[in-house]
This record gives sequence, C-alpha cells and structure tokens, in this order.
Amino acid sequence: MYLFLAFLMVPIVEIALFIQVGSFIGLWPTLAIVVLTAVIGTWLVRTQGRIALHRLQRSFSELNDPTEPLAHGAMILVSGILLLTPGFFTDALGFALLMPPVRVAVFHFVAARVKVQRFQMGEPPRRQPHPGEGDIIDGDYEEVRPKSGKKPGTSGWVEGPHRH
Repeated sequence: MYLFLAFLMVPIVEIALFIQVGSFIGLWPTLAIVVLTAVIGTWLVRTQGRIALHRLQRSFSELNDPTEPLAHGAMILVSGILLLTPGFFTDALGFALLMPPVRVAVFHFVAARVKVQRFQMGEPPRRQPHPGEGDIIDGDYEEVRPKSGKKPGTSGWVEGPHRH
C-alpha cells in the first residue's frame, strides 16, 4: 500500500513543484536547474560510490561485518537514481542520501527493524556426510598377473620400447 501511494504521490508532488518553480523563475532556469542537479548529482554519486567501495573492500580484507558498507553503497545507488530522475523532490531526497549522516541515520532506522537470522564470514561449515556418502567408492577388482616370459617390471598392458 505504501509503495502504491509513493508511486501515486511522487509524480503529483513533482508536477506541482515544477509548476510553482517554473512560474516563479521561468521555464529555462527551471530546466537548467534540473540538468545541473543531474550533472552535480552524478559527480557526487561517483565520488561517494568510490568511498563506499573502498570501505566495503576494507571490511572484507579485515574480515569485518560488511553490512553497513553494503547498505551505504545501496543508498548511494538509490540516490543516483533519484538524482537522475527529473524533479525537485527526488533531487532533494537524492542529495539527502548522499550525506553520510543521513545514510547512517537511515541505516540505524532500518537495522533496528530487521532481525538477522544468521551471519557468517569465511568458509561455510562442512557438512558431515551421511552413511553411504563421502569418498568411499564401492567396486570389484581382479588381479592381473603378467604372462610368463615377460620381463619383470613391465605391466603387460603396453609393450616396452623396441630396439632394432
């Protein structure tokens, strides 16, 4: 229901803001602002994204919990989508998500409402094989003895080197 309301209300708010801002400053300045926020937003998303990627790599190399760096990366991605969407309301939300204190607040708000069932880093636990599984191979064999007259040490399957 909330998602439906968001898809319904966001375009209405954007249209209302375009009308208000356009009537106050004019068409061309309004369009220039929309294009400028997209360009500036793209640059900010790239720089913040690099920082988030570096923090994520560092958490992996230090074997720390990567949840927060991953969440920051996801919020930066969402902010990039919002900044590339034409509109003043989406631009405001996108620029807000690019601010680290806002991302930290959103992360803690969501983390307080999510229950993690299991988290593990490193190799997955090894499963104990059930009876009948594992490295045991069942088979029959028959011992093959070399025919008499062969030199000892040859297998009888292949002939040795020929000398002429």
